[in-house]
Amino acid sequence: YRSPDLLGSIQDYGDNSLSLETEYTEKDEEDNVVEHPLFELKHLSDSKSALNRHMNIHTGQKPFCCDLCGKRFRQKGTLNAHMKIHIGQQPFCCDLCEQGFSQKSHLTAHMRTHTGQKPFCCDLCGQRFSQKNNLKVHMRIHTGQKPFCCDLCELRFSQKSHLNRHIRIHTGPFCCGICGQKFTHNATLNTHMIIHTGQKPFCCDLCGQRFSRKSNLNTHMSIHTGQKPFCCDLCGLRFSRKSNLNTHTRIHTGQKKHFLASFIWIKQISQLCIHDYLTFYLTPPHYS
Repeated sequence: YRSPDLLGSIQDYGDNSLSLETEYTEKDEEDNVVEHPLFELKHLSDSKSALNRHMNIHTGQKPFCCDLCGKRFRQKGTLNAHMKIHIGQQPFCCDLCEQGFSQKSHLTAHMRTHTGQKPFCCDLCGQRFSQKNNLKVHMRIHTGQKPFCCDLCELRFSQKSHLNRHIRIHTGPFCCGICGQKFTHNATLNTHMIIHTGQKPFCCDLCGQRFSRKSNLNTHMSIHTGQKPFCCDLCGLRFSRKSNLNTHTRIHTGQKKHFLASFIWIKQISQLCIHDYLTFYLTPPHYS
């Protein structure tokens, strides 16, 4: 409990108030009792500043701004951690792959890529995630929440990255400087550039095979894990790739019958041509 006149005592102390260290005597430290109102005043002040920081969560205010990139933050400590990105400081290093990080929390999240840990679980569907933010984004599937809105067409999205990708539809095409091909999204252009550069940044940890796209690496990993996530609803046969499932489905829909008939017809024609060739050239007087 704090005295209701405590806030009024601010005027009495003014700018000439004693420091906390001066008033906090050795006896007070031994008895763990502080009777001077300045101690309560500072404690209340700390609590009030903590409350103000907390209120920024509800108001959305981000008073701390990065002078280099303009990104804003709710807390000064978060801004200080962000500044390490610009100065290139990465004091936290992964012992397994030597990748560096500017924040310890980023290293902790990264380590789960090696351990496979997924400590964050959805209470509604049981799906697990390696990062808390991924669970938060996933929950919007169940709630239907779409907090990110396009200012140009008012279309709403559940993720900010989806909104950013959508905005590029309004900003115009992205053109390849080498071949002139145009793309709606910058990410698609970046993927396209790998064709020209030949880069394959995604590597399989088990066999060393490299891929230009992460999705191709994920598909490749099913070879090692034996996973077959794509299942035929009609016969229950499972496949490691969706394209294989789509090809298989044509057996049930009848689309593949025409393909099979064409293949058999071509095969029969080929066999007939070979038979005629052998008959003509391997019988007298042509055979010598």
